Amino acid sequence: MPDLKLAQLPDRTPVKLGVSVMPDLHQALSDYAALYAQAYGREESVADLIPAMLSAFLESDRAFSKGRSK
Repeated sequence: MPDLKLAQLPDRTPVKLGVSVMPDLHQALSDYAALYAQAYGREESVADLIPAMLSAFLESDRAFSKGRSK
């Protein structure tokens, strides 16, 4: 096997999750999607925004990062 500089890529198969949210959270997410469209001139569905929002939240949570690295 060749000694490549690039390691094997990790599994990138998406995992589908189903969640239920309260009406007020759904409205807030819809409002966010509308503001996103205004800011970037591109409409994205709430379902497409949620994974990016969750990733940004987890990346910004220092306690989570510390706890996960232990």
